[in-house]
Amino acid sequence: HSQCHHFDIATGSIVAELELTDFDADRQLLALPGVSLVIFTSTGCARCRWLREQLPAWRLPVTRLCWIDAGDNGGLVARYQVRHLPAVFAVRDSQFFGALNASFNPQDWRQAIDTLLATQADELP
Repeated sequence: HSQCHHFDIATGSIVAELELTDFDADRQLLALPGVSLVIFTSTGCARCRWLREQLPAWRLPVTRLCWIDAGDNGGLVARYQVRHLPAVFAVRDSQFFGALNASFNPQDWRQAIDTLLATQADELP
């Protein structure tokens, strides 16, 4: 089930969050305008849990965060060639910009997103 959650500014988050699955990720990512971070996580991953808690408050230059449970969505894990968790990818206006590689702090992520979105886009995996 994909559900869009808009969080109140009082909670520190001003970005939309969605849960994507093997069944709806392509349709959603092709239809959604703006910049989406596609984030693969797992319940057993401590760094994933920390990122899930912290990331919405980081005020990144993105429209939404799209969370994917790697344990339940093997098709997406294979297509995106996820090798470690958390794994983060950038999509803008249905175009794929690749993996985001940055240390776990807001400033590095903002810079990495800007740099990544300045590169050549590709089709979604």
